[in-house]
Amino acid sequence: MLLNSDASGVYPIAPTPFFDDGKIDFNSIDRLIDFYLESGSTGATVLGQLGEAAKLEHEESVEVARRFISRASAIPVVVGVSAPGFAAMRALTREVMEMGAAGVMIAPPNTLRTDDQIVTYYRQAVEAIGSDVPFVLQDYPLTFSVQMTPGVIRRIVQELPSCVMLKHEDWPGLEKISTLRGFEKDGSMRHISILCGNNGLFLDYELERGADGANTGYCFPDMLCDVVRLTKAGKREEAHDLFDAHLPLLRYEQQPGAGLAVRKYVMMRRGLLTSAAQRKPGASMTPQAKSEVDHLLARLAKKDARAGKLVG
Repeated sequence: MLLNSDASGVYPIAPTPFFDDGKIDFNSIDRLIDFYLESGSTGATVLGQLGEAAKLEHEESVEVARRFISRASAIPVVVGVSAPGFAAMRALTREVMEMGAAGVMIAPPNTLRTDDQIVTYYRQAVEAIGSDVPFVLQDYPLTFSVQMTPGVIRRIVQELPSCVMLKHEDWPGLEKISTLRGFEKDGSMRHISILCGNNGLFLDYELERGADGANTGYCFPDMLCDVVRLTKAGKREEAHDLFDAHLPLLRYEQQPGAGLAVRKYVMMRRGLLTSAAQRKPGASMTPQAKSEVDHLLARLAKKDARAGKLVG
């Protein structure tokens, strides 16, 4: 089930569940995948930034990926393999592809500055992992400090056939999506899948600009699935109404540094995670922050009953 350029829908970015003592909670992995499947997710991505991949030992990364892949046999699983060097990237890629991963996601190191440096980096990454491995190009300048213009993305797509998806997380980025789809229309770039991250903050209009879906970790991935479905069905106002109801929580969860703590807290409240713990170093929520999130959930529940079905 290899990833291809026709991928669409919602690929939730999965957190890595931990117990309070920092050990990996594999049973929560099972609950997450089961929930993604029940929600209508068309794929999943693991070991991304949200998955605290940098805090895992290599063997732990392999075991986390193995559990997700084996449990999610019905949908493709993409594994984040970003690493400081190509040796580590190659090793993890080989292991996860052998166990059935659909492809890998590669983020750029923050040392890249010019278009040529960016293209060269991805060319060398493909040489390291193999041109037969489909990969997702992660474009998130707000975090990685690497500016990828539409032109440089086109160069990567045209030069490297194994690039089948763009994880679009630029902000503002609506015009970038339109430009890339324009390249496809004029024949200067082949078609690739565009799934959007950045916590889905602009997903409603990103879909209307030509994005194929979402690739983010918002604590209500089922809402993302509904918005994509409604948009594809032509129910524009219904999609916007549902999305707008979640915007206050989306915004709160997107806070740099604190967002993962919020996300895990809500997913614990939804019964998906045993604990909201992050592996150290990691931010924790104050009682006041928890009270604010609870208030946001209570307000959301007035428009989306799922926010009222919480445990603990």
